[in-house]
Amino acid sequence: MENLDLAYLSRAEVWLLANLLVYFLMNGAQIFETLVLVPKWTAAPPSTFSYLSDKNGVSLKTFWTVFHSVHEVIFMVSIAFCWQLPTIRNWLLVLFTLHFIIRVWTLAYFAPNIINFQKMAAGSLSPTPDLAEKANAWKKRNYLRVAMFVAISITILPVLFKLTSLQ
Repeated sequence: MENLDLAYLSRAEVWLLANLLVYFLMNGAQIFETLVLVPKWTAAPPSTFSYLSDKNGVSLKTFWTVFHSVHEVIFMVSIAFCWQLPTIRNWLLVLFTLHFIIRVWTLAYFAPNIINFQKMAAGSLSPTPDLAEKANAWKKRNYLRVAMFVAISITILPVLFKLTSLQ
């Protein structure tokens, strides 16, 4: 590690900081959505599913697909730029693995369910008798998912501080 120059450490720091900033932006959007939008569309399904309709503005699907994709790339680039720093790299690999597990859960559970809710809002899928329970379960699990994303991003802070202390 003594062969690493200041330029390498600076690039590693910039990419890790970019990772953290995008993560915090994503968390802010998730918290806003969780506290403002989710209670509205889960209030009285299926009538409140109209909040999920793309006709009301920007598509949430497009927004989250782009946001998460950009963040995934930045997260991986930050790992690549920290690769020669074993402690930093190992922490980032652990955090990325946890992040990835939550993303898989998102793609396996949250995305398909919200797509079905959107189809119900559009009238292309009939509501089921247990719809209110499904929407409420989605909302409660979303609280946990958002909390886990926030916890991971906060855990990046000490990793960044460790990196800055190497200079």
